[in-house]
Amino acid sequence: MSTRERILDAAAGILRTRGVVYATTKEIAQETGVSEPTLYKYFGDKERLLLAVLEERLPGLSRLSVRPGEGDVEENLAELAHAVLDFYQRSIPMLGALLADPQRMAAHRVAMSRHGGGPEKAVAGFASYLRAEQGLGRIAEDADPDAAAALLIGACFQEAFLRYYAHGPEADAAPRSRAEALARAVVRPLR
Repeated sequence: MSTRERILDAAAGILRTRGVVYATTKEIAQETGVSEPTLYKYFGDKERLLLAVLEERLPGLSRLSVRPGEGDVEENLAELAHAVLDFYQRSIPMLGALLADPQRMAAHRVAMSRHGGGPEKAVAGFASYLRAEQGLGRIAEDADPDAAAALLIGACFQEAFLRYYAHGPEADAAPRSRAEALARAVVRPLR
């Protein structure tokens, strides 16, 4: 396994149990068996490392093969929603403490923006998919893709938060049937 992969594995484990606020690059480097400068050589800063963990070690949208015009819109959104639900459920423990620290949250927001990341990317991706389907005539011409995307992503986030709240970090992933129900609730009014 490469040094970069070892760093990502160690960072994912530490971030999952300690969160981004309390995890240190020193701790991640020690867990990996490398120096802090080596960690920075691969990732540049802590936020870039976090972004790499979120993108490469958590399930996410980048691994899906949903394409506008292919398959059923409701099924496609269910697949996307299931991936987002799982992503949020696994990332909440990593990022939750940021909410209690406005200064760190502001710095994190700036860093994520600099690296091309941030929570708004999911809504924008879903809205883009829905606009493409709208252009193909597969959803209503008068539908609002931005509002529908925000509703579905918001519902996924709430579901993930409630599962985490009720069962903690070891909660089972939300079943696909839950994502299907959320997708149905959003898609049906669009047709």
